[in-house]
Amino acid sequence: MATKRSKTIPSKKRKPIRKKQKRSSKAKKRNVWMFLLKLFAVGVILFFIFFMAVYLGFTGHVPSSNQLNDIKNPQASEVFSEDGRLLGRYYIENRSNVQFDEISPNVINALIATEDARFYEHRGIDEIALMRVLFKTILLQDKSAGGGSTLSQQVAKNLFPRNDLWMFSMPVNKLREAIIAYRLERIYTKEEILTLYLNTVPFGENIFGIEVAAERFFSKNPKNLTVDESAVLVGMLKANYSYNPRINPERSKERRNVVINQMIANGFLEEAQGEVFKEKPLGVKYRRISYNEGPAPYFVEMLKPELMDWCSNNTKENGEPYNLFTDGLRVKTTLNYDFQYFAQQSVKEYMENLQNVFDNHWGKTEPWRGKQNILKSAIRRSERYKKMNKAGKTQEQIDQAFSSKIKTTFFTHQGLKQVETTPLDSIKHYLRLLNAGFLAIEPSTGALKAWVGGIDFRFFKYDHVLSARQVGSTFKPFVYLAALEDGQSPFEYYPNEKKVYEDYQDWSPSNSHGEYTGYYSMEGALTQSLNTVAVDVMMKTGIEKTIETCRELGLEADLPEFPSLALGVASISLKDLLFAYATMLNQGTRVEPNYLVSISDNKGNKLVEYKREPATRTSLNGVNCQIVTHMLESVVNDGTGSSIRNTYQVSGDFAGKTGTTQNQSDGWFIGLTPELVTGCWVGAEDPGVHFRTIKYGQGAYMALPIVGKFYSKLYRDARYKTMQYADFPSLNNGLLADLAIPHYREFYDLDDKDNLIERIFAGKSKEEKLKEVKNPEKKEKKKVWEVIKGIFKKKK
Repeated sequence: MATKRSKTIPSKKRKPIRKKQKRSSKAKKRNVWMFLLKLFAVGVILFFIFFMAVYLGFTGHVPSSNQLNDIKNPQASEVFSEDGRLLGRYYIENRSNVQFDEISPNVINALIATEDARFYEHRGIDEIALMRVLFKTILLQDKSAGGGSTLSQQVAKNLFPRNDLWMFSMPVNKLREAIIAYRLERIYTKEEILTLYLNTVPFGENIFGIEVAAERFFSKNPKNLTVDESAVLVGMLKANYSYNPRINPERSKERRNVVINQMIANGFLEEAQGEVFKEKPLGVKYRRISYNEGPAPYFVEMLKPELMDWCSNNTKENGEPYNLFTDGLRVKTTLNYDFQYFAQQSVKEYMENLQNVFDNHWGKTEPWRGKQNILKSAIRRSERYKKMNKAGKTQEQIDQAFSSKIKTTFFTHQGLKQVETTPLDSIKHYLRLLNAGFLAIEPSTGALKAWVGGIDFRFFKYDHVLSARQVGSTFKPFVYLAALEDGQSPFEYYPNEKKVYEDYQDWSPSNSHGEYTGYYSMEGALTQSLNTVAVDVMMKTGIEKTIETCRELGLEADLPEFPSLALGVASISLKDLLFAYATMLNQGTRVEPNYLVSISDNKGNKLVEYKREPATRTSLNGVNCQIVTHMLESVVNDGTGSSIRNTYQVSGDFAGKTGTTQNQSDGWFIGLTPELVTGCWVGAEDPGVHFRTIKYGQGAYMALPIVGKFYSKLYRDARYKTMQYADFPSLNNGLLADLAIPHYREFYDLDDKDNLIERIFAGKSKEEKLKEVKNPEKKEKKKVWEVIKGIFKKKK
């Protein structure tokens, strides 16, 4: 049987199958491409939707071109001295704007080389940089490859903070910034964008913009920054804290050199030049000018209410009132920057020394020993106590809180100190610190020239130029002026004797040195600051007449109608006291405080110019005022203020008066020169905290040195050296000759010696008289007793 052979398909018949397979493969490829095409189309559509969502502001506000055309950011208002130097700022953000031509080219070159080398080639978005980011930074994970943001995009980020959109934050914010950057490039020139960037970029320490940074770290204008200084500041932009030259100098120097290398690589520096700059030290000259710190923080704080009042009553072009903290106003004042510097340095130098003396004087003993009410009052004045008391905490809870340790920062004259202590010990620390106030004014105009309200505004907000304290013997010149106005003669002699004023609760004034002999002229009594004579003169003049004279001088403080008024028991501010002295120096013409010159907007357009108030002619006799000023010269030449000459070597016409209050609670010194009236107060916050002895507690020791240091620094400066050659207005030659009488006489009348002896030894036996004369421990002047001893022997 024949086998049935299977049919084989001819090769010609199999070819269609291969063609079908090829067609299937091609179809698959087409499907893949179609899928990719559709995916791409969906991606484009999604990106378009995403772009439009961002562009139209659905994911956060995108400023329009019109809004970008009028970019505004909070700008600090600045207070300047009379010669245009910065004294302080008011701000929400510590920012100050500059123009492009006010920025050093070194800053521009360092910035472009480091942050955006293709800045002048792109239109806000650098596609090449973006590709580098995509491949190197994202795909290859090379973190050193840099970012893709242009300076224009960074400006957008600085001006319009990013939104938090969870996982979409980065793409949304990047796209938003790219859109804003593109719009910025269409509106502003490249130079304007660079200026915008440098005015808005943060440099850490709550400062914004190149001007504040240049001032903070190098104490100079941005126009004067060198290559290495510019590299330091630009280097900080990568990480404000890590590359802060004050906090991390080594890191800052390394980063600076990286920036310099970038400047070399991009052709802004020759390699040899760069190597020179890389070898230089950082050269930081750190200076803080903020709300709390700077050359004149107490003065800036004093101005604030008046400036805020002006802002609320004046409007911008858009009808809105000015804002002191955001509108960048420029306030020019009468303060002299150099005078202010000399004043601050004098206070700082001497108060550190005086505090050491005070601490050694008391040792481990608390200055309020036996007066616990002082400590209790200080506790109740503290913010911690007030808050806890207001919250309804019990006394036990408050005491527990004040006894629990906390970490805090202490002020010391050697610098800030981080400590772990209790709030109670913190209060004790500040309670024993002495403080000071210093003021200098121009008597002819009333212009304020220097104002130091305390030792550190950050910790001591209370302004001691404005605070009222008992003025002590600085009040005595007004007593003698009132006497002259009343017709008393400056050639009269007054007995230096201890009196009891029976009509005033048997009150009896004492002299600080305990001497009660002889007779003094007005000038002699003022020179030696005798309490007995001052009270005697005022009682002859009349308390009411004395108060009337004080009112003419401009004093509006409460003046008690009591004999102790002559000794300065009235509480008067340093500012008011100095203007009263200025009236006397002006021969009875009163001037008003003058401190504001002008206010301009942030573009320099003057908004208001202040005119000083006209001087007022009082009823005071000009010659009498001159006589008292002449007496005050003797205080400095021969009396309690003589260390102005002896220790501080201040030459030229100078008048002054020391002042010390009861228990040495307040030390004062007023210094007068033809062109300046200066004054200083020194004491503790609580009058109960003070030196125990007159040696350290007197005004000549506590306050005079600060005034002496001020004038010493002032006259050593070549710019102000000629001030020491100015003269007080001259008295009539005849009157001047008549005033040249002895300050002191042993006897009122040399022919009346017997009556003198009877007055001194009244009611004493012969033995007592002999014993008193021979007593070597008597404090009376030796030569007086020698005369009396000789007379007594003859009488015996």
